[in-house]
Amino acid sequence: MKKMLIATAAIAAATALALSGCSSRDGGSTGGSSDAAAAGFPADSLIGVALPSKTSENWVLAGGLFEDDLSAAGFKSDIQYAGASTTVKDQQDQISAMITKGAKAIIIGAADGGQLATQVQAAADAGIPVIAYDRLILNTPNVDYYVAYDNFKVGELQGQALLDGMKAKKPTGPYNIELFSGSSDDANSAVFFDGAMSVLQPAIDSGDVKVVSGQTDIKQTATAGWKAENAQSRMDSLLTSSYGSTELDGVLSPNDTLARAIITSVKAAGKPIPVVTGQDSEVESVKSIMAGEQYSTINKDTRNLVQQAVDMVSQLQKGEKVTTNDDESYNNGVKVVPAFLLDPVIVTKENAAEAYANDPTLLPLTQG
Repeated sequence: MKKMLIATAAIAAATALALSGCSSRDGGSTGGSSDAAAAGFPADSLIGVALPSKTSENWVLAGGLFEDDLSAAGFKSDIQYAGASTTVKDQQDQISAMITKGAKAIIIGAADGGQLATQVQAAADAGIPVIAYDRLILNTPNVDYYVAYDNFKVGELQGQALLDGMKAKKPTGPYNIELFSGSSDDANSAVFFDGAMSVLQPAIDSGDVKVVSGQTDIKQTATAGWKAENAQSRMDSLLTSSYGSTELDGVLSPNDTLARAIITSVKAAGKPIPVVTGQDSEVESVKSIMAGEQYSTINKDTRNLVQQAVDMVSQLQKGEKVTTNDDESYNNGVKVVPAFLLDPVIVTKENAAEAYANDPTLLPLTQG
């Protein structure tokens, strides 16, 4: 069921993007560029890394890690971030420039996974393998590998944390909640949301949990651009329209940036802070968790994700078979993309010190 849901979410996202005119079905090669790269390439080759705008802490961290880890592996790197205002166009141009510069592999954290078909077709035509990093690239056969944390499991952990946190705070329901999801141009948003709803929907159906606003469709819960101000504005509206004298027990937030915006909204309204989930282990959210405000986050250590992507490049360089651990779940609308998935970890105040034991930045925040 999980694998079917992941595939369905990806296809649905691809279809939605196609209907809105945001993507095109690539009519090129069906095998991608892996075969062309099978013989490997020189050890000191240029590797392109195209990342979205710096909307969250983990993207900022990733750029520096890619520079260090690619250099340590013997590669040259061209690491680019898309701008905040013309994000998709910037990334399209950056990928095209990487191809022109002679990159031998390109790692892409997609700004919009449905609008890169032309660029990855050009990469395939040049024999350049493409690795989708963190976000699946949709509606094209020309993405060779996907490396990410298990995003459906992230959603499951968030949904369960919401239920556990509310029960710990108030032993018996029913519980009043609201739902937030990520940006509709990010294929991961639907996967996070579906994972969470696989846990929450039974409680909603039983009446133990109620979405007071009635906004349960992902189109209603989406947060454009993953922007904090958009989440805060929607939370302001929800509190005004649905929570005059009604208690809000919990909010499903897909990441830490939005979680803090939601908490800011609740505080400004003079209401008690509900149980709020998150993701990414951002410094300010870890501080908030330790202060007893945000309830949970997800630890997806960016160091491990970047290293896995660089390991894939090293295997391609040597002409070796690239290691994957899930070749069934991630259907991008045209093909099932071979994936390597890492395991996410739920973090609350109770287990934060253990979860961040190997993180020199976050561990000190859990002490005292």
